[in-house]
Order: sequence, then structure tokens, then C-alpha cells
Amino acid sequence: MHHNLRLEELFNLADLDIRDGYYEEAVRKLEEILVEDPTFGKAYNHLGWLNETKFQNYEKAENFYQKALQTAPNYPAIYSNYSVLLSNLGKFDILTSVLEQGLKTPGVDKSLMYNEFGIMTELQGDFQKAIDYYTQCAKTTLVKDTMDRAMLSIERCKTKQTL
Repeated sequence: MHHNLRLEELFNLADLDIRDGYYEEAVRKLEEILVEDPTFGKAYNHLGWLNETKFQNYEKAENFYQKALQTAPNYPAIYSNYSVLLSNLGKFDILTSVLEQGLKTPGVDKSLMYNEFGIMTELQGDFQKAIDYYTQCAKTTLVKDTMDRAMLSIERCKTKQTL
């Protein structure tokens, strides 16, 4: 237990480093965690996010997210982070699987999963299916900004249906 607590504290320090813009220092701490405990999935998630958003190393990011899912499938942040990367890379087959898993995982924001489904199907040109997903996004959120974004997405898809 003491070992786990120390790693959680180090993880929280890495999180603060990320917030403060000390990305290399955060990477060092996250790698230290994984040397001690290669099953500490939250560290893989953060390394994935850093590689995706700060270092633009998408292949490395994808590998870290995959390790995160293998080692910490109940950590909610993995699903939103990994799904955005897969959407941006156009890897829709893998994305579908990640989103379906996210919808079944306790603590994952379902509206985010439905929004990503909506984006994917909109990009694939299935505007009615996208509207259905954006509707589910709106129905499963309590956040006004998320609701507003879903409604705008529905209107955008309705417009696209007329083109």
C-alpha cells in the first residue's frame, strides 16, 4: 500500500507539472512510475496525452493509450483522450471499439463518447446517424456547453443533408 501511495503522489506531481507546462519533467516522473510499476495505467494515459498534444508524436501516443487501456481499463480519461486521437487519425474501426468500451465503463462521460461517435459518422458522411449520436450526446449531458455544441452539430448535419 505504501508503494502505491508513493506512486500516486508522484503521479499527482507529474499532473501538476503538466498543468504548469513542465512537460519534460512530467515525462521523467511518469517514466519513473512505470519503471517501478509497469501496470500503472494512468501514467501511460498521461504519456499518451503528452505525446499527442504537446510533442505531436501520434504513433507513440497511440502506443501509450493502448498500454493504458490494457493496464487501467476503468480509468475514464483514457477513453476521451484515446478516442480524440483515433478520430484525428481517421482510425474509425479502432475508434468504434474504444467508444463502445467507453460507454460500458463506469465513470466515463457518456456524452463525450456519443459526441465522438457523432463526429466519426459525420466524417463518414452518414449525417442521419451522426444526428442520432449528437442527440444522444445532448440527452446524456448536464453541461450547457456540451448541449449547445451537440445542438450546433445537429444543425450542421441537417444542413449537410441538403447539399
